[in-house]
Amino acid sequence: MSAPHLPAVGFATPPPLTLHRTWGGGEIVRTGREAAYRQLDIGGGEAHLLRDELAPGASRWRGAAGSVRGVRSLLCLAHVTDLQLADVQSPARFEFFNREFADPRFRDLVPVQRPQEALTAHAVDAMLRTLNRIDAGPVGSRPVDLVVTTGDAIDNAQWNELEAFLALMDGGVVRGRSGAHRYEGVQSVTWPDDVFWRPDGAGPAGEDLFRAHNGFPHLPGLIARALDDFPSAGLRVPWLACFGNHEALIQGVGVVTPEVEAALVGGLKPTRLPPGIDLDRAVEIFISGSHAFLGGDDRPVTPDPSRRPITRAEFVEAHFRSGARPDGHGFTEANRRTGTAYYAYDTEHVRLVALDTTCVAGAADGALDVDQVRWLEERLVEVHSQYETPDGTTVRTGHDDRLVVLFSHHGLDTLTNRRGVRPGVDGSDVVGAPELLRLVHRFPNVVLWLNGHTHTNGVRPRPHPDRTGAGFWEVTTCAVVDWPCQTRIVEIVDAGEGMLALACTMVDHDSPQHLTGAWSGGMAATGGIPVQATASASPHGQVDLAALHRELAANVPWAGLDSPLAGTVADRNVVLPIRAPFPLTRAY
Repeated sequence: MSAPHLPAVGFATPPPLTLHRTWGGGEIVRTGREAAYRQLDIGGGEAHLLRDELAPGASRWRGAAGSVRGVRSLLCLAHVTDLQLADVQSPARFEFFNREFADPRFRDLVPVQRPQEALTAHAVDAMLRTLNRIDAGPVGSRPVDLVVTTGDAIDNAQWNELEAFLALMDGGVVRGRSGAHRYEGVQSVTWPDDVFWRPDGAGPAGEDLFRAHNGFPHLPGLIARALDDFPSAGLRVPWLACFGNHEALIQGVGVVTPEVEAALVGGLKPTRLPPGIDLDRAVEIFISGSHAFLGGDDRPVTPDPSRRPITRAEFVEAHFRSGARPDGHGFTEANRRTGTAYYAYDTEHVRLVALDTTCVAGAADGALDVDQVRWLEERLVEVHSQYETPDGTTVRTGHDDRLVVLFSHHGLDTLTNRRGVRPGVDGSDVVGAPELLRLVHRFPNVVLWLNGHTHTNGVRPRPHPDRTGAGFWEVTTCAVVDWPCQTRIVEIVDAGEGMLALACTMVDHDSPQHLTGAWSGGMAATGGIPVQATASASPHGQVDLAALHRELAANVPWAGLDSPLAGTVADRNVVLPIRAPFPLTRAY
């Protein structure tokens, strides 16, 4: 199926891109025993950097601002990944693992809880509204054709999380609460642990570690306000879906066992590690039987049947909603019949291929089975006039050429999961990343692979092992849930003289620079958060909540301003030249 090409929608004040301004650490507003809490300030823009690893000498296409001259845009998309919308009151989230953060045996299980996570839906809504206001890509001036998501839209494989995601993306009422109307999660003042930030007060265990050690603010009423229902307008352009490990697994790691399924819709929430757990095997135990961690201290919470776990088939089916653009958000009738989550989607000039890299046998990293790789090869053959066999023989097909973009949750470096086979037509085994890379290199029309998972901006050339100037670019975009809370505009442009250019531009949601005084400066350390403080920037107050989400994320000690998540300048605003694999003037 093909994407409708929507006309540009004009706005009086298009949002500033990171070409024009960037966010960084600003004034210290509170100091903890170990670190200072900073508000964010706006800095100068970051011009496009031209990277010529796959096209030596391509600097002659550089324009005054670091972009390419005389281009013809073939596709403009927005890449959105790793929202991790969480039910922050779920009985089967194991937030108490955060207490073991310094224990290397829990490295693959933490963090479970983030200080800013109750506000994530507002950050996502602000980002979607910002994307809606972008008239066109900054290099090719083409209106945004569609949004590509690459998985981990939700956090804990729950139905109510999926409902919130679809309400945000398609438009609807976003419901942040589950269970009781009152908040029953780990950031409440009555929760018996100081390892979580409590914006409402000190709590029974004394001042929490985030306030005491990292200077986090005191904001009474914040969690209740953040979880209020609010309307989302959704995206104005079509968007494509993708299946990630957090859509399939508990905390993106553990298999959903019958015991965990019962706990999800039950009325007890664990608060501590159970006695007798072999901590040297903590990760392995969680992967295959996370219910083993339900046996410690717990607290009663209000049950909610909407917290039930989802299957891959249910995830796919949920996207076939009335008004979905495109129908099924890329998923096909074949996916509905077979229970798969990989598909091909054609735009005017480009074939996009969604891969399902999630290993439902458990663990966070990804894998592809032989069945899916065979299917991928068939879809690539369809859009190549010629390609190579594994022994290097050239095969001419008579098919029309089309550029190809792959997208998936995991990238090549995280396709390392060998945990059994993924269910396939014939129960086939998994295919390793080196073998998959060899396959992709046999098909020269593949120019780009988009992915997420690592929550880190990264841009990496994947050169052909034998042909200078051949290969493709792998582009990984950071998470919306974590700092720097960005998405990415990706443009494919015909740069002339037999060259393509892939132009990548980071996008910040257009929320206030400085929050209302009761939030960041002034009263933040001691005062409350009046209701009107959240309502000043938008009709529903989401913008200030989104701005606070970003500020909190920037101050998280393991994943904030001082972390590598934002990447380097070579991973953000870049122009990536690559030799066109076929004559574009003839084909297009």
